[in-house]
Amino acid sequence: MTGRVEAKLIYGTPDFEIVQRGDFVRCAVSGAPIPLEALNYWSVELQEAYASGELMTKRWVETHK
Repeated sequence: MTGRVEAKLIYGTPDFEIVQRGDFVRCAVSGAPIPLEALNYWSVELQEAYASGELMTKRWVETHK
């Protein structure tokens, strides 16, 4: 994602709020860039984004032992 700007978001239910404009956010588990238009998974509790449902579940299990 060369030349792209990372956005800063506040993750809410059921939407997120853009605090700093950008093109993408980073997955908290994999570090992969997620275009805002493709962002479907996040944690309100942890204020993190995830690239997939599988990665979101993995993170939930790690933080709820």
